[in-house]
Amino acid sequence: MAEINGIHAEEREPLVQAKNLKKYFTVPRKGLLHAVDDVSLTIYPGETLGLVGESGCGKTTVGNVIMKIHPKTEGSIDYRGKDIFTEWTDKLELCKKMQMIFQDPYSSLNPKSTVLGILSEAFVIHKFGRKREITEKVKEICDLVSFPHNLLNRYPHELDGGMRQVVGIARALSLEADFIVCDEPVSSLDVSVQARIINLMMELQNKLGLSYLFISHDLSVVRHISKRIAIMYLGQIVETADTADIFANAMHPYSIALLSAIPRVKTASKISRIVLKGDVPSPLNPKPGCRFAPRCWMAKKDCMDTNQELTEVEPGHLVFCKYAAESQRIAKEEQTARTQ
Repeated sequence: MAEINGIHAEEREPLVQAKNLKKYFTVPRKGLLHAVDDVSLTIYPGETLGLVGESGCGKTTVGNVIMKIHPKTEGSIDYRGKDIFTEWTDKLELCKKMQMIFQDPYSSLNPKSTVLGILSEAFVIHKFGRKREITEKVKEICDLVSFPHNLLNRYPHELDGGMRQVVGIARALSLEADFIVCDEPVSSLDVSVQARIINLMMELQNKLGLSYLFISHDLSVVRHISKRIAIMYLGQIVETADTADIFANAMHPYSIALLSAIPRVKTASKISRIVLKGDVPSPLNPKPGCRFAPRCWMAKKDCMDTNQELTEVEPGHLVFCKYAAESQRIAKEEQTARTQ
């Protein structure tokens, strides 16, 4: 299990905990789209949990339900031990503590408002004080994220993508939140700008003790910032473990295939990619059995019609596959054979 500030995660109380979370969308004349299906996540104070998966797997929907942008279908989400849907009656107080950084730093900002107006809005809503006090508070937040004061009167379209995302980060920190959902926060930025934003987020985490749910499809970015990783496929978590353990000891066939697709600088490397065949099954009215089975290079007959369970195969390492150990062994044997 991951250590956070020298303390094992299991010895700390979770900050945010999603239990058996489900989110279904009704598609007229077709049925229910299972966007999120029985997802459980635990995030501890001061840590980053990376949520990884291909486009359409439901990871953004998980973030939206946690932030109450979408209502849940089933399950619970606890913040500091209290269900945000039933026990947190003070919604404004909850908004102070849980915030979100969006994927597109342009469309998530009001184009008709200056940066000063955007960063002042939260203080106005929560009746922080007079205009001069709010302006001083905004400047303090800008200093925290290294945003120049002389840009406060600019509009979002006058800033580059990196600076716009810095504004998004500053807005999330305005009310001293301690949990932030980061929905692909660097995917629309240049690589050099990505590094600057990621480093800023890590510095802020160390300084303020923030917890992140970091949603991304980029394993290299997630590896850099996350203490633990949850891998998602078609609405379900298929593997969860410490970051180092995922990269050195992945066990689910989908995780193994996903890791094999990471670009490598050394072109002479003998590591070969596992190419998945077939189309991704529809999340509409899914059939019983493993959802990855139609594309799995390790699938057996009973995978097609028998439901799987997320099982702890090692301390802190959970896998949604009954043949996880076998798939890991075969993958390593094949890799060894290719390198000889």
